[in-house]
Amino acid sequence: MFSTVVKVEIGRRLVTDVTRHAVEACRGRGDGLLHAFVPHATCGLALIETGSGTEQDLETILEEVLPPDDRYVHRHGSPGHGRDHVLPAFVSPSLTIPVLGGQPQLGTWQSVVIVDSNVDNRVRSLRLSFLEG
Repeated sequence: MFSTVVKVEIGRRLVTDVTRHAVEACRGRGDGLLHAFVPHATCGLALIETGSGTEQDLETILEEVLPPDDRYVHRHGSPGHGRDHVLPAFVSPSLTIPVLGGQPQLGTWQSVVIVDSNVDNRVRSLRLSFLEG
């Protein structure tokens, strides 16, 4: 097994592409599974198409489903921060990708992304673990 933690600068974006980190963690490792995990209470991981408007579509849907307002019991931090703590129930903090010949088997348009609406913390840890199969 191989495991590493990568620090990722999120900035002010909802979606941050981390596919290159996933590819690097698999390089030269053969067949197996790549498990990705963000150990944070306010963000998740997803496989989406990037660069085609999907990021904006996701932001729009999250605004509708999880509006950033004061309806939440959890209220510390920035206004609407309670929704950040609900987000991982909708966007899981982990995912697993099959790997063949050291290459993650992502679909043609799939990218690995961190989804994070929390503006209070701009650097995230991404744990990548390769399990040989």
